Amino acid sequence: MRRTSIELADGRELIYFDERDDAVRDQPDRRELPAVPPAAQLRHDPLTDEWVAIAAHRQSRTFLPPADQCPLCPSTPERLSEIPAPAYDVAVFENRFPAFGQRVADEPAEITAFTPVRPGRGRCEVVCFTDDHQMSFAELSPGRVRTVLDALADRTTVLGALPGVEQVFCFENRGVEIGVTLHHPHGQIYGYPFLPPRTRSLLAAARRHAERTGGGNLYADVLAAERAAGDRVVAANDHWTAYVPAAARWPFEVHVAPHRAVPDLPALSDAERDAFGPLYLELLGRLDRLFDRPMPYISAWHQAPVHEGRELAHLHLQLFSNRRAADKLKYLAGSESAMGVFLNDITPEQAATLLRG
Repeated sequence: MRRTSIELADGRELIYFDERDDAVRDQPDRRELPAVPPAAQLRHDPLTDEWVAIAAHRQSRTFLPPADQCPLCPSTPERLSEIPAPAYDVAVFENRFPAFGQRVADEPAEITAFTPVRPGRGRCEVVCFTDDHQMSFAELSPGRVRTVLDALADRTTVLGALPGVEQVFCFENRGVEIGVTLHHPHGQIYGYPFLPPRTRSLLAAARRHAERTGGGNLYADVLAAERAAGDRVVAANDHWTAYVPAAARWPFEVHVAPHRAVPDLPALSDAERDAFGPLYLELLGRLDRLFDRPMPYISAWHQAPVHEGRELAHLHLQLFSNRRAADKLKYLAGSESAMGVFLNDITPEQAATLLRG
């Protein structure tokens, strides 16, 4: 894989990840662009002990443009996009409308005595999986999935070394039902300047388990139990298992985990990286065939934080959809949105059986 970094017209970085070593990436960005807005303002909620990012500039971000105006397609002589090259394999660039970034504004120390404020120093990037606007991740080749995985591992290492970044989160949103704003197959990477609530909860549970068991890894133990039970396993190979968690929150939710306990994507071996693609593509195909229509989903990599609790973590991918039937969606209504208590209409065992079939 060849890695080439260039600078876009407004100073943002773009990195090409090419599958050919002889790729030449010397096309300049010829656009005239406004300055990149500063990062979000972070406000601490004293009632929940959580940080909230206030990013008003994101209200004007691009929203579901037609295919001939897609900012993630390659540039042409008639239309310039975020990607100056006329073709590419995988491309990663700094988000033009970032929630977190290294460009920060002066912030007050607090809103009230109970609400501290600080700048959202971190980084947000967009990952383009292919230059083909009409494709989906499920239609990529296993080789391209490997390139994407290598790109995510590269960015995890780079973002994790930035000042203020506490966790690197790689994810893909697919489908208007799930909330995408661009149809082109792409994902995102967030370098968070704090530990997200989900990670804090996972670490706390893992820490309690380690204390009870004399050092056991909670996720590794849960994975072993699911593999032994087998009734919620959807697919597996020598290095990975895909299973529906016994307490799944979403109608169709699958965890994809390496058998070896590793903290993050950079720690995966070549064999583990090669084995991921075929299994994951099979899983995405099963989801799309379930209702004979493209399945909306969120695909989220849970990695170890940069500094805290790395020994407690176990890398895994959480893949879930809000579609509960061919013509029905799962909405986060009162219980889920206000209280964080999920009500699932499909048993995990039934979901696993449907996906296996």
